[in-house]
Amino acid sequence: MKLRPSRAIFCLVLVLMVSAVLGGLFGGQVRATTKGEEDVDSSIKVFSNLLGLVEENYANEVDADKAVYGAIDGMLRTLDPHSKFFDPKAFNSLREDQRGKYYGLGIQVTTRFGKVTVISPPFLGSPAEKVGLRVGDVIAKVNGESTDKMDLNDVVSRLKGPRGTSVKIQIIRPGADEPIELSVIRDEIAKYTISNAFLIRPRIGYIKLDSFAETTGAELRDSLKKLDYKNLDGLVFDLRNNPGGLLQEAIEVCETYLEKGQLIVETRGRTRGSNRPYSSQKLNSDNHFPLVVLINAQSASASEIVAGAIQDHDRGLIVGQTSFGKGLVQSVYPLSKNAGLALTTQKWYTPSGRLIQRDYSQISQFDYYNHRETSPAKRDDIKHSDIGRIVYGGG
Repeated sequence: MKLRPSRAIFCLVLVLMVSAVLGGLFGGQVRATTKGEEDVDSSIKVFSNLLGLVEENYANEVDADKAVYGAIDGMLRTLDPHSKFFDPKAFNSLREDQRGKYYGLGIQVTTRFGKVTVISPPFLGSPAEKVGLRVGDVIAKVNGESTDKMDLNDVVSRLKGPRGTSVKIQIIRPGADEPIELSVIRDEIAKYTISNAFLIRPRIGYIKLDSFAETTGAELRDSLKKLDYKNLDGLVFDLRNNPGGLLQEAIEVCETYLEKGQLIVETRGRTRGSNRPYSSQKLNSDNHFPLVVLINAQSASASEIVAGAIQDHDRGLIVGQTSFGKGLVQSVYPLSKNAGLALTTQKWYTPSGRLIQRDYSQISQFDYYNHRETSPAKRDDIKHSDIGRIVYGGG
């Protein structure tokens, strides 16, 4: 039987999940037993038959892709809060965030009074700046289509596209008598992960890191040079509301502050190559300035790797709230139809051996993400920093 693309995606996700449970996800140790293979085949048949019945007999016409994507989301919820399926649009957005760039116009927009409106000056040197877009401009049409009934994300998606291609927009500018028609050539737009870097007062620096992407390490080095880091008397490193990002970039950030050879993080999983310590490989003889790291309840994942390593090695002072508590590592797998899967394959531990992941077994996913206070960090995972201070796991 030839599977539809949406069903094929479901089958592939199911195989990936079962392979992970069997302990051999692409690690060269796939030893799925005959029983395991039979279970996968049986589950695929059950799902295919069920979807067929729904498509043929449900009272309304069924969107097969929507039904399959919903089934995948439900399946992943049985694992953990962070394994996630991405439809093509969401997967493309994830890749943009990881790369730290996209192809578009270089503007920030939001919906104001029902209109898609430019809310900040166009990025320096961007296509939007070159054609003269301004704060307050309303994007009324994109390629001839009115934006009145479009979702904001749909408008943003239409403004993006391959580099060098053009998009026609109609804008309504406050004070202008007529709508303005523009043709804009899309170009590469950097998505910077550091939003601020300045001196609070002489020789005391401040850096705000918003996320971790492929460009973060280079951005941090540039920011420290801008602050004349060799002559700093202190640095405030702000990780508040930073949801995390790439593991490798968290390691690179830690290497900026830690001594060569110091352990940064250890990952543990069930597949070959999963159990691995990561240590600083760089010599930072000039980075001995006092360090304060700001975190809050929305500082997660890679942010917690950085804060945990700095705290365990007594490199700096951690100030703020208990962090989010995400200690799971996702591997990202592209699927057919430009969709993707982020599947938890490892847990990570701080240098002292703390598991930062908080318990999610007794609460809903909604409360897990939106009500941090409903699952306070347990204080039974007690470790010690390099100089003997007590530190805790769970966030």
